[in-house]
Amino acid sequence: MNHFEQLLDNYADITVHVGLNVQKGQDVLIFAPVESPAFVHKTVKKAYEAGAKNVFVEWTDEAVTRTRFDLAPDESFESYPSWRAREYEELSNENAAFLYIYSPNPELLDGIDPVRIANAQKTDAKANKKFSDAKIGAKVSWTIVSVPTASWSAKVFPDLDTAEQIEALWKQIFTITRADRKDPVQAWKEHLQSLKNKVNFFNEKRFKKLHYRAPGTNLIIELPAEHLWISGEMANDKGVPFRPNLPTEEIFTMPLKTGVNGTVASTKPLNYDGNLVDHFSMTFKDGRIVNFSAEQGYETLKQIIETDEGSHYLGEVSLVPHHSPISDTHLIFYNTLFDENASCHLAIGTSFPFNYRGGRQMSAQELSDKGANASLVHVDFMVGSGELDIDGETPDGQLTPIFRKGSWVI
Repeated sequence: MNHFEQLLDNYADITVHVGLNVQKGQDVLIFAPVESPAFVHKTVKKAYEAGAKNVFVEWTDEAVTRTRFDLAPDESFESYPSWRAREYEELSNENAAFLYIYSPNPELLDGIDPVRIANAQKTDAKANKKFSDAKIGAKVSWTIVSVPTASWSAKVFPDLDTAEQIEALWKQIFTITRADRKDPVQAWKEHLQSLKNKVNFFNEKRFKKLHYRAPGTNLIIELPAEHLWISGEMANDKGVPFRPNLPTEEIFTMPLKTGVNGTVASTKPLNYDGNLVDHFSMTFKDGRIVNFSAEQGYETLKQIIETDEGSHYLGEVSLVPHHSPISDTHLIFYNTLFDENASCHLAIGTSFPFNYRGGRQMSAQELSDKGANASLVHVDFMVGSGELDIDGETPDGQLTPIFRKGSWVI
């Protein structure tokens, strides 16, 4: 096995055993771009070796997606095949594991009417709400990873030749995901433990508010009384641990829906389904977005915010040090999975039930009464930088420095 094949094998190992943590007798569904057969083949093999009963693969193709948005009638984006929604729901009910191989083309839908994109997103979200709720509530195991494609690699490394672009992106992915370590699985165990230590600190401190200060940002985020900080590891309804993001560098919780006030400025581009939103800011009053601007992708941002009532509020607050394996590459990946794990970020839209004590056993109404947000969308955007300061405010009003110049000070 040559060096690249060994690294690819390690990456598949991490995906199956660290990310999904496939169990004996479990079904697995993989969503994959057609440009990723080598990685998919290794992942399928390792899933069966781990005891999977069935491994299904759904392939996606950029050219097919673009052609649909170019030529399909408007009503195409206002309907969703019920058989597909039933498939996902039935698999989730049977405790299947779901792997998303996310390799975005940041310019795939450039020039497409944002209304068509928003309608497609909303229709998909409504049709798959039960499946989405199962993932958001951590009832089932799921993981997102990425592999290079020609279009994505070209965006990250525009100054390299095509073959060099893909090779360069693979090198970054292998390093960032610890696939290049002597014992990648052990390296992940140690990393996840370090994140747990941060989680324990925050859950013991019980901060009431977080104060953000940076160029263009002056924001206060109130947290619900019984909020819980979580790291990149959780357990499904069967008690089986899984890690939804590979890589992951974050710890995160939910904000109080009506407790966000001030202005926040983005620090990295947001790739939203093939459209870029960049250099944008939002102003909040009592939790609600009351004003926003964007130098690029204004209409796309507008459609995100106007998806439903809940998309006018935040659902997640996440802390990531500016100096981390991804950030230290000094690259913009135009891929939220990577960029959000290189930067403190927030999310427009729905909250995660597991970020509230006892939330996984609560109804939607009970969670709402506790200050959680609900929406069809959950869209992360990056606000961290080497200029970001964050203080935690305790219930008695004392301020504790958390971040200075983007780095931990706790």
